[in-house]
Amino acid sequence: MSLDKSEVEKIAWLARLAIDEQDIPDYSDELSNILELVERMNSVNTDGISPIAHPLELSARLRTDEVTETNQRDHFQKDAPLIDEGCYLVPKVIE
Repeated sequence: MSLDKSEVEKIAWLARLAIDEQDIPDYSDELSNILELVERMNSVNTDGISPIAHPLELSARLRTDEVTETNQRDHFQKDAPLIDEGCYLVPKVIE
């Protein structure tokens, strides 16, 4: 599949890209090569192959879910101008 000048210009306009006139042939060649690669990949027979999320069988190393910090809410809120039942009160910004 080969893209012509008008198609490259339309793609550039849709992507909001400014392309110099002398660069359009290079973009046309490169985009055409990408589209040809996609066409070749689509033609590969993938029957019987299940999709995978990752090529390697790795499991995520997770840390234990335990509290490591002490509750310092009262300490942090002592300098707040307004608080109510442990919540910061701020000026209304949306009507």
